[in-house]
Amino acid sequence: MESVKKPTMRERMEGKLGTAFAPEFLSVIDESESHAGHMGHAGGAGHGRETHFRVRIVSAKFEGLNRIDRHRVVNSILADELANGVHALALDLKAPGEMKSKVWT
Repeated sequence: MESVKKPTMRERMEGKLGTAFAPEFLSVIDESESHAGHMGHAGGAGHGRETHFRVRIVSAKFEGLNRIDRHRVVNSILADELANGVHALALDLKAPGEMKSKVWT
């Protein structure tokens, strides 16, 4: 019998965010390794690996929402992940046309 590979935290987050926002651009970056030894990372007082992420989204669903409301909607979509292992979530959220260049700063 073949075992079914459990999706990583990053893969689960990408799936939920892709479904919710139909983004023009979506990137979920696992930054956990750069936090080794910190609170919330393996070796610290936390949950293990896959604990620190940066999410970058460009979606029309952010049009008309201020920064706080954008963060609230993303946090609500990722509530299970935040309650079950994700210790830190950095969010870069834009509506189409808000990026001055194609490079995130």
